[in-house]
Amino acid sequence: MSFATHREGELSQAEGRRITIAGTVQGVGFRPFVFRLAQELGVRGRVRNDSGGVTIEAFGSAAALDAFVARLRADRPPAAVVEDLRSAPIPAEPAAGFEIVESARAAERRTAIPPDLATCDDCLREIRDPGDRRHGYPFTNCTSCGPRFTIALGAPYDRPATTMARFTMCPSCAREYEDPRDRRFHAQPNACPACGPRVSLRDPLHGGALAPEVLPEGVEARAPPNPPLATSDPITVVGRALAQGRIAAVKGIGGYHLACDAVSSAAVRLLRERKRREEKPLAVMVRDLDAARALASLGPAEERLLASVERPIVLCRRREGAALAPEIAPDSPLVGLLLPYAPLHHLLLAAAGRPLVMTSGNLSEEPIAFEDEDALHRLGGIADLFLVHDRPIASRCDDSVARVVAGKPLVMRRARGFVPRPVRVSPRFRRPALAVGAQLKNTFCLARGEEATLGPHVGDLDGLETYEAFEAAVARLEEFLSLRPEVVACDLHPLYLSTRYAKERAAALGAPLVQVQHHHAHAASAMAEHHLEGPVLALAWDGTGLGTDGAAWGGELLLAERGRFERLATFRPVALAGGDRAIREPWRIALAALLDAFGPGAPLDGIPLFRSVDAKEQDVVRRMLAGGVNAPLAHGAGRAFDAAGA
Repeated sequence: MSFATHREGELSQAEGRRITIAGTVQGVGFRPFVFRLAQELGVRGRVRNDSGGVTIEAFGSAAALDAFVARLRADRPPAAVVEDLRSAPIPAEPAAGFEIVESARAAERRTAIPPDLATCDDCLREIRDPGDRRHGYPFTNCTSCGPRFTIALGAPYDRPATTMARFTMCPSCAREYEDPRDRRFHAQPNACPACGPRVSLRDPLHGGALAPEVLPEGVEARAPPNPPLATSDPITVVGRALAQGRIAAVKGIGGYHLACDAVSSAAVRLLRERKRREEKPLAVMVRDLDAARALASLGPAEERLLASVERPIVLCRRREGAALAPEIAPDSPLVGLLLPYAPLHHLLLAAAGRPLVMTSGNLSEEPIAFEDEDALHRLGGIADLFLVHDRPIASRCDDSVARVVAGKPLVMRRARGFVPRPVRVSPRFRRPALAVGAQLKNTFCLARGEEATLGPHVGDLDGLETYEAFEAAVARLEEFLSLRPEVVACDLHPLYLSTRYAKERAAALGAPLVQVQHHHAHAASAMAEHHLEGPVLALAWDGTGLGTDGAAWGGELLLAERGRFERLATFRPVALAGGDRAIREPWRIALAALLDAFGPGAPLDGIPLFRSVDAKEQDVVRRMLAGGVNAPLAHGAGRAFDAAGA
């Protein structure tokens, strides 16, 4: 039989399937996985990324294609999340083999760019192997790990649409990238010391000199414009400086950290003073789980969460006598621990030889710094030295925070490692929506169909820099998803900056604006998280949220459904003398609570709190409370706790 006749007979017995897969399937080694699976099962055809995820056109016998689809449903790379898989028949084609083809682009993007992934064990072994060409290289990655969202400039997720586009791969890296059998096949951040990003050491803008014993021989700290300091091993230099009590600004994956020795009380106090962070706990990075166990009591769930590919900060119960500065988390039994998630972190911890504070690179109430010159400017008064690199960060993304509750992980701040992985919701959104969050601890959300995509944690919208970061983050995620909101949702409070933004966006889009009562939003989000249809009884213990009656709510018992609620009960209100000033000066709330309970003759003489308060100022507050002048009523549970704590 001729070759042509043989191929015609083979084709007559073959079938074709078009398989579309949606979810987090780009940048996680999914196409190489499909390629290897097709070769194993004798399936021919092609696979490509597109704006919806991954599309496969597969040809072979019915049995081979059935097995192929079944394996696609059952197996996947560790970091992949398959949200939807559909298979439909197509005409058979005489494909010679199976190939990975160039990504397709379409008008609507429905895929999530993958989150940033912690360094995998294979890459870590290479970094530690003196005989490997990536030994000690702080940007080692593969399809199972490395930066994703924070380097992405657009979708689909391919190297030309990332900040790695400026780095041309050397022949060795190019061979890895082009070989479907290699674990770096189409690893978009792929690089090595010969062709990839590099770290350098820089002085802060304020010209703070480094101690002579920290610097390499013959190198002096320079004044602005602060060119890189000449050293072949910046990481070791910074590690040595941290061990000697210095503070360093370290450029990571989603922005800058401020680092110091977590064992040294003097170093932690200095960092708090310079950062203007008086009491809030500071996160501590440790080299591995054994080091974490030495500092905190960990159960299996905490250990899994710490070692997960997302690598959040995990709130754990601190061990008594743990070798940590008490100033890490004053008056708290918990400590926030995280494991290194980038090669640079592993190398820095090894160089320092101790656990390190790794807190957001900002002043209090500012967004995390992620651009080099801005970081040098804003953090120059805090850090003694800067460990920087030349791979740009496209999207700032702070560390996520989580805790184990009732044996299960609870994400308290969703950011690096989780964003922009969508959350599946039910029922479906009828129209694309933007929800902008509240004034404090802001996070926004874009939703379409069955997917809700939360943006990275923004923070408190009290400063211009944070508000501008919020605007930029919304615009960037809308561009990534190619989503134009057709409805905008916001809080009921008219003075929140997020509310003002929502009103302006809704007007510009010609979209309806939906304003939601703050505590009903808490209840509805908890219902969605736990897949509750409702109605439910919801206890909302919160600080402040504008109520439908114009008062400040916060300690509410609600009978709640998704679209409506009934307020069944609340705390007796406490007057806030001076409005928000009372929140910053809790003695005012304590005075209001005592006067409410005991009347004008409340016994204050024996209470130490009031001895430190000027008598004239006490009289001013008493008059405010008596006359109801600038003393709005607040039902918030948080205000009651403030009064008790004062």
